[in-house]
Amino acid sequence: MRAAARPDFQPRKTPVQARAAVTVGVISEATVQVLLSDGVERLTTTRVAERAGVSVGTLYQYYPNKQSLLFAVLADHLDKVAAAVETACAQARLKPLADMLRTVVEAFVDAKMARIDISLALYQFAADVGGPALVKRVGLRSRKALEGMLQTAPDIESPPDKFAIEMMFAAMAGATRHVLESGASPVMIRNLRRHLVVLCQSYMTAQLANRL
Repeated sequence: MRAAARPDFQPRKTPVQARAAVTVGVISEATVQVLLSDGVERLTTTRVAERAGVSVGTLYQYYPNKQSLLFAVLADHLDKVAAAVETACAQARLKPLADMLRTVVEAFVDAKMARIDISLALYQFAADVGGPALVKRVGLRSRKALEGMLQTAPDIESPPDKFAIEMMFAAMAGATRHVLESGASPVMIRNLRRHLVVLCQSYMTAQLANRL
């Protein structure tokens, strides 16, 4: 069982200059394109470099191997989801609990469904490039944002405990993955948003009413 990402998953260096940042962005997008067109098994640093229009040597300045490329794509995706949740939490502060949860759930679903093809592709290799540890680390950002938001809810005496928040996020992630792997049609996505809001609102209301 992998407890953390191995060091060789990490990018070799972080771009500082604007030109370098553009190059890294092009390589990242090329990685996604090769992943979607050829699959994770056929993805190589050579194919990515060709798609990006850069030399393999340039690619190696930032990414030492295939695993580090995939790790970077996964990290970028998770960062965008966490950022969406953080923004939603900031916007929902001081609103009633039900409105808070609706805002956060819908932001999470929309972020995961923004690129359905990428979200699905990431499930294929996440466990092989340190995904569980990365998910845990990035997930802390979302839970911290949610905890801070819930402390401002005007209609509850005190916020839910951390375990309840973890369970809610687990339900959000699990239900969203199920819909993604079941086809994620527009109707399914609309139903997911609506049902997941009800699920989270009902759970949090019950948890607050029955906690010891």
